Amino acid sequence: MKILLINPNTTEALTELLTGAARKVLPEGVTLDCITATTGVPYISTRTEAVLGGLSVLEILAERHHKYDGAIVAAFGDPGLGAARELFDIPVVGLAEAGMLTACMLGGQFSIVTFAQALGPWYRECVDWHRLGARCASIRMLDGEFHSISDVQEEKADLLVDLTMRAVDEDGADVIVLAGAPLSGLAEQVRDRIPVPIVDCAAAALRQAVTLAALRPVGASRGGFARPAAKPSIGLSDALAARIARADRA
Repeated sequence: MKILLINPNTTEALTELLTGAARKVLPEGVTLDCITATTGVPYISTRTEAVLGGLSVLEILAERHHKYDGAIVAAFGDPGLGAARELFDIPVVGLAEAGMLTACMLGGQFSIVTFAQALGPWYRECVDWHRLGARCASIRMLDGEFHSISDVQEEKADLLVDLTMRAVDEDGADVIVLAGAPLSGLAEQVRDRIPVPIVDCAAAALRQAVTLAALRPVGASRGGFARPAAKPSIGLSDALAARIARADRA
């Protein structure tokens, strides 16, 4: 089995964090390949940036999907996830979706804890898109700036633990979801300091992708995620244009 992890952010250090967290739960016999977007922004934190990241996801999948059994959109907020499910028949898992659904299997309500205020509105929309609003106790975000996106978990670990405790004590969270690619791997480091389960989204997404690939689901031919009708396009990569035009036959 082969799984493709796509980081829609352009920061290679974030891909390394995601890869490290995912590989710790990689089953025997499964190959994980990881790729970083070459266009877009260093880290996605707004709706506009998510649209750019989503296009990168689609272009990368268009070029590589036929080589893999499943794929992961490795940015919290899941940019391009719905579109990827329309266009490609392999299972595609979102970082946020996997983290939240895993949390739902560990408790009644979860709280999302993240490192920047700017992420809050987009993350709330992501929760609602996945129809998980009733299970989300809160979204907690740190105030203040950080020095480096690749080192934010080291810089803010203690503050994130404090924020997590507020989500548990004040919001009634049964489970904590650490949100954002920069926080990949942090759950393992701080779980002994948190009195409820804490989910690493990269690890959860990897295991969810492996499970779905093993189930070998058939792509939708009807319904909300059926592949769209053929249509011409301008200015897209050759592979994505062919997929949209239904000329690739794969």
